[in-house]
Amino acid sequence: MVKAKQNKMIYSFSDEEIFLAKETLKRLLLWYQKSHRDLPWRKTRDPYCIWISEIMLQQTRVEAVKEYYRRFLETLPNISALAEAEEEQVLKLWEGLGYYSRARNLQKAACEIMEKHEGVFPSDWDSVRKLPGIGDYTAGAILSIAFGQPVPAVDGNVLRVLSRVLHDEADILDNKTKVRMSELLRQVYPHEHCSEVTQSLMELGAMVCVPNGDPKCHECPLSEICIAKEMGDADTLPVKSKKTARKIEQKTVLILQSGEKYAIRKRTERGLLHGMWEPINCEGHLLESEIKKQYPLAQKIKKNGTHRHIFTHIEWDMIGYSVELPEQVGDYQWVSKEELKSTYAIPKAFQPFFKDLKQKYF
Repeated sequence: MVKAKQNKMIYSFSDEEIFLAKETLKRLLLWYQKSHRDLPWRKTRDPYCIWISEIMLQQTRVEAVKEYYRRFLETLPNISALAEAEEEQVLKLWEGLGYYSRARNLQKAACEIMEKHEGVFPSDWDSVRKLPGIGDYTAGAILSIAFGQPVPAVDGNVLRVLSRVLHDEADILDNKTKVRMSELLRQVYPHEHCSEVTQSLMELGAMVCVPNGDPKCHECPLSEICIAKEMGDADTLPVKSKKTARKIEQKTVLILQSGEKYAIRKRTERGLLHGMWEPINCEGHLLESEIKKQYPLAQKIKKNGTHRHIFTHIEWDMIGYSVELPEQVGDYQWVSKEELKSTYAIPKAFQPFFKDLKQKYF
């Protein structure tokens, strides 16, 4: 039931919902203490490290993040180092993780912490929430994990767990559902072991109450209290509204090479990958004859494979060509293999077309 008061949504919950939420947290804490994975960001309570890990883990698999996390902290070990770094260095450290606005927002937030908080990561909700790139989930994760505050962090994993335990059929892609579940947890969050409680919810959703395939109810510490398990329809929850079909865009990617140098340019159009370095590319699928018209001095043009790259709402269907030129042409940045390795961040969407560089440099 929802009541409106002073323009705020205030939720009331049944005794059963409160009981199940409390019991969920109690059982998960005991399970987590024995069963959690050994991950590098779980060995610290430094809010900077927790923050970096949480941003990296958005839309990215845990195994893929480990090496990025290690390299990032080795190069930029604290807030001041991140704030003072060149943007190109930050983006190069992020190369391959995608969603590069996350990296830019990290640096913007670091600069803000230096300017407004004397270089100390803030520990109150309002200040953390106002930092660039930090939403409710990330703020809750940092405050509970790093500072031990009873603040929940509710993402898709947590919503899935709660939807099944409570047998809640509300659409988890509706923000109202997220707000309501967050409020339920806020009412029952313990004032001790907040870090472990938050991580136990994340861990169960990632490893047991999984998003794809059947939930592993036989391994679940909540199986005795889970209503969906009791009713035999855990696999039908959570409810999600259908997403809009991705728009498919065709592109041609040209790897221009002159001697030992490759042509790249900085992406100027707004939207996807704005401000990133990229090989020369254009809309549509070009024929070899059309490329020859654009680069009449080309000594060699050969097909360089195809690649399909999926973004959140758009899918790129790409074909590639390698083009050898006798001299450097165009208003491009011509760079060596070594510079591609050390300096310029190339988005993952384009990396498959640098075939001769791929094994060594990407």
